[in-house]
Amino acid sequence: MILEIADIRIQAGKQDEFDSAIQRGLDQVIRNAVGFQGFKINKSIESPERYVLMIYWDTLENHTIDFRESAAFAEWRAIVGPFFAGPPVVEHFTLLAKSA
Repeated sequence: MILEIADIRIQAGKQDEFDSAIQRGLDQVIRNAVGFQGFKINKSIESPERYVLMIYWDTLENHTIDFRESAAFAEWRAIVGPFFAGPPVVEHFTLLAKSA
């Protein structure tokens, strides 16, 4: 399994609108993507315009090719992109260890 982490910064004062938009985008678009396994969204306490989105994929290619090169990616960005203060920083991770 691959973990995609997107560090997202949105425009000030748009938190409530973004909260609804990101949930809608995840439910309507990403949830249906090939290889999608689940997600978590965290909001910063100290920096209210900062969010960390974690999406679990079967493979790296499910995100980088199957999703990013599909029409669904444009649909996703149309929902959440208008709130971005800048491009999200996205990286992919594999699991090294975890607690029981």
